[in-house]
Amino acid sequence: MKILIVGLLFLVIISLFGGLFFMYRDKGDSKRMVTALTIRIALSVAIFLILIGGYYFGVIPRR
Repeated sequence: MKILIVGLLFLVIISLFGGLFFMYRDKGDSKRMVTALTIRIALSVAIFLILIGGYYFGVIPRR
């Protein structure tokens, strides 16, 4: 579970820097930046749902 979450966080960071790169390179005129940021949002929501589901199903221990 930890590897999955860390991997998804790494992908979020890559997508964030990809959006930054496209913003500077394309001067904000292309949809590549919007696509990169949409992917970042989708990955963030997926991480949140995985954490909630893991807690609910007992994969993440309750303290």
